[in-house]
Amino acid sequence: MKKIIAFLACAVFVVTAYGQDITGQWNGVLKIPGMEISIIIHIAKNENGYTSTMDSPDQQAKGISVAKTTFKNSKLVLEITNPKVEYIGVLKGGIIEGIFKQSGQKIPLTLSRKEIAAKPFNRPQEPAIPYPYYTEEVSFKNTAANITLAGTLSLPKNEGKYPVVILITGSGPQNRDEELMGHKPFLVIADYLTKNGIAVLRYDDRGFGKSTGDFKSATSADFATDVESAVAYLKTRTDINGDKIGLVGHSEGGLIAPMVAANSNDISFIVLLAGTGIRGDKLLLLQQELIARAMGAKESEIQNTKSLFTKAFDIIVHSTDVEKMKQDLTTYAREVYKGLSKKDRPEGVTEDDFVKSQVTEIATPWMQYFIKYDPAATLEKVNCPVLAINGDKDLQVPPKENLTAIKNALKTGGNRDITIEVLPNLNHLFQECKTGSPAEYASIEQTFSPAALDLITKWIIRQSKN
Repeated sequence: MKKIIAFLACAVFVVTAYGQDITGQWNGVLKIPGMEISIIIHIAKNENGYTSTMDSPDQQAKGISVAKTTFKNSKLVLEITNPKVEYIGVLKGGIIEGIFKQSGQKIPLTLSRKEIAAKPFNRPQEPAIPYPYYTEEVSFKNTAANITLAGTLSLPKNEGKYPVVILITGSGPQNRDEELMGHKPFLVIADYLTKNGIAVLRYDDRGFGKSTGDFKSATSADFATDVESAVAYLKTRTDINGDKIGLVGHSEGGLIAPMVAANSNDISFIVLLAGTGIRGDKLLLLQQELIARAMGAKESEIQNTKSLFTKAFDIIVHSTDVEKMKQDLTTYAREVYKGLSKKDRPEGVTEDDFVKSQVTEIATPWMQYFIKYDPAATLEKVNCPVLAINGDKDLQVPPKENLTAIKNALKTGGNRDITIEVLPNLNHLFQECKTGSPAEYASIEQTFSPAALDLITKWIIRQSKN
């Protein structure tokens, strides 16, 4: 599923100014209960007007494209997509003071030219160099996609022959550590597994970090071919036991791992960390509802949003022609805009801009594929041992619906080597938490639950010895 960039992934920013130069870099800190997120907006002027991008350094997100930038009559409008999120501010004495609004919440946000010093994170689980094991920078080719993937292979020692796991990241461009919110969960997992005798390969997603390729045009099926290339690479190494190659996928990675296992005899076992078991549209609707409720949104607003997205997703699910689908989404987006009251319409955003932003966001290759994809048919073809675990406070991939679907699909296909676990008080990142809301992720010092690490490691060791 699409990774939530805490309040910032899809937004409309509206800023009012008074004859001052608005170009350049603007910095601010969004203070959400329990966490702080730094944001940077870059504004440039060209012959056609203005362009801008947004960074969220704390979440390793740079160059987020702003669909439309206008500065007219002292008003600056930076539109990314979602009409439910906006920032309205006034430029006074070199700073912009305003309010960031989403899901009924209003959060003060001040932007200024002054650079903001990065707030150091306390991450006690993050291992420090030198590691007590061997690591190697590696690269391998996905020849079908004509790209090169770069990563890190960690081995208990630089000699021997070891079972190995490939770590598969969640949705959105991720580096090999699956770094977000100041956390590096894949680094922590790799460290723990390697110390316990398991080799680990983790790599930057295509088009991100040191890996080549185009991330934006890829779907989950394309990412599966990257994993297949990683498997092929590991089988060339003399220090890897080619008969004991496992996959560990988190979130969307837990959707991708079964794709690879279902089509390959080279996969010895798979671990699904908050993997999905239900069709993408159903998952996204559940996710939106649970997170909005945790953020304190009104029930009427939650149900209204659910209704609006249900129809949009239905258009995609039942489409057989991409151009026709975009036309239908465009028509529907116009209906939605016309149905909004004036106070609910994003200030400074025209109907055409609103429609374009909505269709652009929802009609991407990744989103189309994810919304339509039902993991059940693939899971039915997986014959290797499977460990599927979730935190009971996971709001992004709800455990009850997804683990039940995963278990049923595997059993339908005849797989009897299935271990399903729901871990108490853990969120989508497998952190010990209070509510499970994404708003907590950054403020929690723990990167990955020790109990979850122990469970995963002991299970993998058992598979490696069978």
